[in-house]
Amino acid sequence: MALAHESIELSGFATLTGTPKQVGDQLDGLVAEQVIALTLEHGSGPAVRALAETVASIAPLVRTILERRQRETIQSIIEALVPQVPPPQHMLVEARMTADARKAVLESGDWLTAAQIAEVAGFSTTNPSAQPNKWKKDGLIFAVRHRGIDYFPGYALDPGTGYRPIKTLAKVLRVFGEKKDDWGLAYWFASVNSFLGGRRPQDMLAHQPDRVVAAAEDELVGALHG
Repeated sequence: MALAHESIELSGFATLTGTPKQVGDQLDGLVAEQVIALTLEHGSGPAVRALAETVASIAPLVRTILERRQRETIQSIIEALVPQVPPPQHMLVEARMTADARKAVLESGDWLTAAQIAEVAGFSTTNPSAQPNKWKKDGLIFAVRHRGIDYFPGYALDPGTGYRPIKTLAKVLRVFGEKKDDWGLAYWFASVNSFLGGRRPQDMLAHQPDRVVAAAEDELVGALHG
C-alpha cells in the first residue's frame, strides 16, 4: 500500500515521507543544498512519520555538535599558533634557584629509593616501600620527592642496626615539626652550619647526633627571633 507523502520541517531541516515516486516528485520542486535519503523496505504510515519526526528533531542537535567541534578545533589551532605567555622574570629566577638548590642537595649525599633500602636492609621485595613509608609516617625519617619518586637520605640510615633510621633523626624532625617541609629539611642537613663549626648536619648525624639536635634547636630559636 502506498504511503501518503508528507513533509515535516523543523529548524531548517525537512523530512519527506512517501513512496520513492512521491518523494521524487517533491524533490523536483525542492530548493536545498544537500539531501539525505533514508529508505525503508517495510513500514506503516505512523511508523514512517514517527521516524521522520525523530530525524527532524535530532538533526539540529547534530549540527550544533558539529559547529561546536569546529569552533573547538579552530580554537586549538589558534592556541597552538600563539606563543605561550612567558612567566614573570622573578618567577623564572626563583624556579632556577630552587632547581639549583635541589640539584645540589641530591648531589650532596646518598639518596636511596624504598626499593634500594629494602635491598640493603633485607626487607621483603614484594612490597619494598612498606617499611620506609612506615618510618616516614612515624616521623623516624623524611624523604624528598623527585620526579614522582621518594628518595630517603642514606646518611640517616645506620648500618650498625641493619640500615634502620638513626634514632636521633626523629628528635631533629620533632624539633622542626611543621617549620620545614621535606625539601627544607634536606636543605638544612646539606648546608654548612655555623653552630656546628661550618660543618654540615648530615656529616655529623651519625657520630655527634646530640650536637645536630642542638643545632636544630638553635636554628629554630634563631628563626623565631628573626
